[in-house]
Parts: sequence; C-alpha cells; structure tokens
Amino acid sequence: MPGQPVAAIIPAYNEEEFIFDTVAALKNIPQITDIVVVDDASTDSTAQLAEAAGARVLRLSGNSGKGAALNSGIAATSAQVYLFVDGDLGTSAGESRLLLAPVLENRADMTIAQFPPPRRKGGFGLVKALARQGVKHCAGLKLKSPLSGQRAMTREVLEKVYPLAGGYGVEVVMTIRAARAGFRIMEVPVRMYHVETGRDLRGFWHRGRQFWHIALALARTAAR
Repeated sequence: MPGQPVAAIIPAYNEEEFIFDTVAALKNIPQITDIVVVDDASTDSTAQLAEAAGARVLRLSGNSGKGAALNSGIAATSAQVYLFVDGDLGTSAGESRLLLAPVLENRADMTIAQFPPPRRKGGFGLVKALARQGVKHCAGLKLKSPLSGQRAMTREVLEKVYPLAGGYGVEVVMTIRAARAGFRIMEVPVRMYHVETGRDLRGFWHRGRQFWHIALALARTAAR
C-alpha cells in the first residue's frame, strides 16, 4: 500500500490557537496527499488559519458536532487511506506518521493513537471505563484508548463504519463496527498531546455529556 493517496480529515471548532500548527505538522508528512479541515461553524479564525497553513477548508453553516463534521469531510475526499486527527494537536500532529505506518505497510487495517498519561488530573476514569467495557462486550476487543480520535484506516474499513455516529460516541461505535467486520485494529503509542479537561465544572459537564452519549451509542449498537 505504500504510495497510495492519504487524506487527513480534521474536524475543528474554535481551534484558532492550535490549527495552524496542526496542519503544518501534517504537511510535513510526505504520505499525506490531502488535508481537509472541516470548520464546524467556528466563531474565531480557525478557517482562515487552516487555509493559511495549506489545508483545504470545508465550512459548515451550523455547528453539527464531531461525527457529522467527519462525515462531511469524508464525503469531500477520495483516498485509499484516511487519517482522522483533532484540531488541537498542534505540532504533535506530526506523530501521525506512526499511525500511518502500520496501515500503509499492511500490518493493520485501523490504528488508534495511545496517548501518554495525562499531564493534569481529569475525571475519575468512568467515561473511559464505560468505553472499554462497551467495546469488549460488543466486539470482544480489549483496548487501552477506546476514546482516541486520532486514527488511520484503509478505505475498506471506512466503507464499513461510514456514516459515523454522532455525538461523543463516534469513536466507540467506529471501533465496534470495524472489529465486528473482522478488521485488524492496532493501538500505537504516540507522544501526542492536546487540550485536557480538568476537575472543574466545565470538565465534569463535558465528561457527563460524554458518558451519556457513549451509553446511548452502546445501547443502540449492542441491540443490532
């Protein structure tokens, strides 16, 4: 699979602090032939900075959430390998080459980034535990980083998991669908970093929504 076109898709909402560096880091990975930033109706300069860094920008008219943004990006691209990365990775997005290598070398059909331990205290692990148990129950797969949004996959995998689920359940449902279809899934340790939520009201609100979205997604997926 070396030499096959790779499309990188970045869903972004108000990421002006990081998006330029994220795109610039991906531009330095020679295997990536197309970088699409899906601007999810940002109110800051995300779109302009992404374009300045060399990305192709798809602007959505209203905020639709990560899953819908990724679906829009997928519909606007055509490649043999796809890379999903978040907009807040900054220069650490260059670690995406580690995700691409196993897929391009036909050692995996989907790779998932395994981040280093968090640099600050966050929640109590309830959301991640739910995701881990859900993936294990629904697909028999044990993962350390089931919620990681940094992923590379073949076109064949993408066709099986598309359209992606909405809300915060997007990664969990994607993983279960791919595993059920028999694809090889590999976690890859990386030195990526991104904005972390803390133990404050905003952080707990975010994780509460995550837990609820994932629980609903798992309930729907388990029933199928």
